[in-house]
Amino acid sequence: MTDKTLLKAYPQIDILLNEPLSHYTNTLTGGPADILAFPTSVKQCQELVEYANDHQLPVTVIGNASNLIVKDGGIRGLTIILTKINKITSHENLVVADAGAALIDVTKAAQAHSLTGIEWAAGIPGSVGGAVFMNAGAYGGEIENVVVGAEVLTSDDKVIHLNHEQLDLGYRHSSVQENHQIVLSATFSLSTGIADKIQKEMDRLNFLRASKQPLDLPSCGSVFKRPKGYFAGKLIHDSGLQGFQVGGAQVSTKHAGFIVNVDHATATDYLNVISHVQETVYKKFGVHLHTEVRIIGDEILNK
Repeated sequence: MTDKTLLKAYPQIDILLNEPLSHYTNTLTGGPADILAFPTSVKQCQELVEYANDHQLPVTVIGNASNLIVKDGGIRGLTIILTKINKITSHENLVVADAGAALIDVTKAAQAHSLTGIEWAAGIPGSVGGAVFMNAGAYGGEIENVVVGAEVLTSDDKVIHLNHEQLDLGYRHSSVQENHQIVLSATFSLSTGIADKIQKEMDRLNFLRASKQPLDLPSCGSVFKRPKGYFAGKLIHDSGLQGFQVGGAQVSTKHAGFIVNVDHATATDYLNVISHVQETVYKKFGVHLHTEVRIIGDEILNK
């Protein structure tokens, strides 16, 4: 396969070659994608996956790249961003959203139709696909409490429907992760509410988020999963790690569960901070911190 062959095969799809992923990640870090594609329909997504399979190219989907670290070596093969597939519709108590739709926009659509149950997601910066993939949650709510099913693309290029049980949602887990599938859309079941009350709750949660989290700086969101019986942020704070910095990546002085880009950080800076935090917390408290953030890509670019 040559670059020319790929571009010629899909002139209707926006495809970039050797594109720095730091232009797309919330951390502003990450090496280049060999091939970066922005399909605008499920059909185009299927065509890209089929092409990749035919040419033995690995496929990576990075969603809105919010709870993600792409290593400095970048990503080999085909990388897909689905943000151009972003339609949201509603019918009675159901909201159906394409994978590339912003989760925040889903909460706005729900509020506009006086539907309650997903206010907790009003400030989560991820996409619908990423939220289902990770079973995103905040302020006592989780995707598993509202999603009733999803359309996914399998690794062998088939579109199938997964119901709630088949999604096998758990703490930051789904069957989509295990089976290397791509979320195409999701259906959320909500309850009838009062639009003004729903908006007030969204505003309250967004105020809490802004007051506690370092939203003014690039970050990958919450870095670590919650250890059983503990809170990751408190363990990090009690270990005296707030303000700890490697290169341009720093443990936030506002919320210890976040690592922020304060000065042109690299992904390697982030990974070094994560490793130091894990080692220090384990030495002090005997608790293993496991990453919630998805870490992908190559350490070193091999071309």
